[in-house]
Amino acid sequence: MVMLAKPAIEQFSYIRNSRPTALFPQIPVVDLSKPDSKHQIIKACEEFGFFRVINHGVPMDFISRLESEATKFFSLSLCEKEKTGQPKPYGYGNKRIGPNGDVGWVEYLLLTTNQDPNLLRFLSGENPESFRFALNNYMSAVKKMACEILEMIADGLKIQPRNVFSKLLMDEQSDSVFRLNHYPPCPDVQSLNGSNVIGFGEHTDPQIISVLRSNNTSGLQISLRDGSWISVPPDQYSFFINVGDSLQVMTNGRFESVKHRVMANGVKSRLSMIYFGGPPLSEKIAPLPSLTGGEQSLYKEFTWFEYKKSVYNSRLADNRLMHFARIAAS
Repeated sequence: MVMLAKPAIEQFSYIRNSRPTALFPQIPVVDLSKPDSKHQIIKACEEFGFFRVINHGVPMDFISRLESEATKFFSLSLCEKEKTGQPKPYGYGNKRIGPNGDVGWVEYLLLTTNQDPNLLRFLSGENPESFRFALNNYMSAVKKMACEILEMIADGLKIQPRNVFSKLLMDEQSDSVFRLNHYPPCPDVQSLNGSNVIGFGEHTDPQIISVLRSNNTSGLQISLRDGSWISVPPDQYSFFINVGDSLQVMTNGRFESVKHRVMANGVKSRLSMIYFGGPPLSEKIAPLPSLTGGEQSLYKEFTWFEYKKSVYNSRLADNRLMHFARIAAS
C-alpha cells in the first residue's frame, strides 16, 4: 500500500454528518467483456446512476504509475505543491472546494485534459515529464473506456448514431477535466467517537460521465433514490462510473445523476483519480428527441458553457438542474 507523508492541510471547522449509512451493499457490477453488458449498464444507470466495471481494459501499469506519481506530488511540501498555482479553477488546492464556501478534508490537483505545460512543469518535483507521461497514458485509456461505455448506452437505448454521446468526449474542443484527490488520515475521526467528518461534500457531477478509480481505502458513499446513503466498498482494480447531470438531461431524466460524497478516514490515506467527460463549451445540451416519447422535454436547452457557469456559481449540494427544468403550466 502506498503511504503518503503528513499533508499540509490547515485546521478548519469540519462539516459533520450524523445520518446512518448502510455498509457495503450490492453495487451493480458490469463485466465489459460480456455480450450483455449494455443491458446491465442501462439497468444500473436507471436504478443507481452508478456502477462498477471490471475487465475494463485499462492496463494496471498505467494505473499504478499514475498513482505513484500522484503520491510523490502530494508528499511534497505545501510550498512546492502551490507552485502549480491556485485553482482558478485549475491547479492545486486544499480544504476549500470551489469559490462558494464549501470545505472538506481534502487536497487536490485539477487539470484540463488538454494539459497546460506551465501548470505541469512543477509536478513531481524535478521530473515533470514522468508525471506527464503517466497522465497521458492513463487519461487516454480511461477516455477510451468512457467512450465505449457511452456507445453501449446508446445501443441499449436504441439511439442512432451510436456515437451520439461519445463524440462529445472525442471532440477536439471537449471540455473534459481530470482531478486527483488526496484525503489524508484525519485524526479527529477517532477523537469524535465515530462521528463522520466530510472529506468531500455531497454533490452530483455536472459533466456527461465520470470515471473514478481509488486506492484500497473506504470513504466513498452514494445516495439512493430514497435519500439514504450507502458506503461503496473500495476496489483498487475496478473503475466506478457516475451518471452526470448532462447525461440526465440528454436522457430526459431516464438516468439520474448520482449524488455522492467522501467521508474522511481516521487511519489510511485515500487517493482517487477522476476523469470527467465533458462536451465542448458551445455544445447545446437538451433531451434527445428519441427519448422524449413525443412529449415535452423535462429540461430547457442550454449550452455546456451556461451550465458550467451556473455550477461554478453554486454550492456543492445545490440542485443545479432545477434552474434548467421546465416548469409545468398551471
